[in-house]
Amino acid sequence: MRSTADRIRHAVSFEIVGLLTATPLGSWAFGLEMHAIGVVALVVATVATLWNYAFNLCFDRAMMRWLGHTGKSVLLRIFHAVLFETGLLAISLPFIAWYLQIGLWTALMMDLGFAGFYLVYAFVYNWAYDLLFPIPAQLTTD
Repeated sequence: MRSTADRIRHAVSFEIVGLLTATPLGSWAFGLEMHAIGVVALVVATVATLWNYAFNLCFDRAMMRWLGHTGKSVLLRIFHAVLFETGLLAISLPFIAWYLQIGLWTALMMDLGFAGFYLVYAFVYNWAYDLLFPIPAQLTTD
């Protein structure tokens, strides 16, 4: 399994790259000022960073318990990304609606747009991260 320092590097770098990409895209896609979308993105990214750390730690522990390793196949990576984004969606929806003073339906559509972006981003980022910073060989099946 990954060390605490590695998990922190992973979570923080994930959110920084994501913020730098999602904020201008979100501003353009939803027709909101960069400031408004930036605040939402920053708060959600902060929550997501904490969720990322906790979720990945629990996911890896579950993999070790059930599979005996932390290597992820493509199918398992897809499941991992979908499960992560579903949890984050449930956490972030009320904040988005409140801060932007929009209805829950509009907030849900906006959050789903971000979730779609982050779903693809999480899949690509995590795969690239694993290639750049591999898990020790004895714990993987990749």
